[in-house]
Amino acid sequence: MAPAAPTAVEAPLLVLLPSLGTTTELWDGVVERLAARDDRPRILRIDLPGHGASPAARSRFTVADLARGVLDVVDEVGGGAFHIAGDSLGGAIALELAIAASERVRSLTMFCSGAAIGTPEGWADRAAQVRAAGTASVVAGSAERWFAPGYLDRHPDGPGGRALRTLVDVDDESYALCCEALAAFDRRADLGAVAAPAVVVAGAHDAVTTPTLMRELAYGIPGARFVELPDAAHLIPLEDPDASADLLVAAVVLSDAGDRGMRVRRAVLGDAHVDRANANITPETAAFQDFITRYAWGEVWARPQLTRQQRSIATLASLVTGGHENEFRMHVHAALRNGLTRAEIAEVVHHTALYAGLPAANSAMAVLREVLDESDQTEESHG
Repeated sequence: MAPAAPTAVEAPLLVLLPSLGTTTELWDGVVERLAARDDRPRILRIDLPGHGASPAARSRFTVADLARGVLDVVDEVGGGAFHIAGDSLGGAIALELAIAASERVRSLTMFCSGAAIGTPEGWADRAAQVRAAGTASVVAGSAERWFAPGYLDRHPDGPGGRALRTLVDVDDESYALCCEALAAFDRRADLGAVAAPAVVVAGAHDAVTTPTLMRELAYGIPGARFVELPDAAHLIPLEDPDASADLLVAAVVLSDAGDRGMRVRRAVLGDAHVDRANANITPETAAFQDFITRYAWGEVWARPQLTRQQRSIATLASLVTGGHENEFRMHVHAALRNGLTRAEIAEVVHHTALYAGLPAANSAMAVLREVLDESDQTEESHG
């Protein structure tokens, strides 16, 4: 696998992987749009074996082998954690990395891909066809699968035609071996292991990884976002680079907010509380927990306009007003961690009684007494 040169080192790293039969040129329009942004990430594009700049392969490999090859290339340019996106086979490799190297993957974006794509028999037939007649024999079929109706007619000299011409130059045996790797790839039982924020993008006209299949894929990945683009088929980064670039930037920004949110959440609520909450996450609650971490803790609580003590005061007053006793209990602990004294917390409740009413404040005072008693008992047991 051969990399293209990355850009500036201070930005987050985004790895882009192409689909079977295409090269890193698939991402040209996306990279051009990302380069024009002030918040652009570093970009590392990697070709498949026998495609573009990568050397040809002559022995069998798996999608897991390709994923390890991506890690090797990332390590060559500095290593560390990274964001990753891929189309079709590239998306399958990205998914493999999100499962097998979850500590390295900061966000996952899959365009027109899957935890299993097609059927083993279909890939075996494709591999045999290419070995017998070369990649030129699949150009017509690829033109039908890759693009939405009318796309090539509307862009006769555009990137779609160039992609089809590039297909002819792909090494036949490497293409066939990629087919066989896809035939053996099946991660459907492991989607729950994806920990990174994920975006799953379908093309409305894709007959291979259909919107229905892509929606099912998104449902299986905890907290994944599903997007369907109405004017695309199987090569979304080529057909709709504007939407692709926007989705990738959103994935990178949201991931950063999630990382920041988890740090703030742990600082305010404590590791024990957050670990208990994370242990209780289910596929049904994962998206909501992700929402809380990103927007409550990564955005609002991370804003510099108020100190954490001031935010604790505002939060306690709001919870007293709403009568949210369970949340109030949690945020009394948080206020103590943020540096408010017991007297200051009691004064917040006292002050809020004037505006929220005595019954709500009386209930809050009862909860406050319980929390402080528990705190005293904890201190005595540790003394």
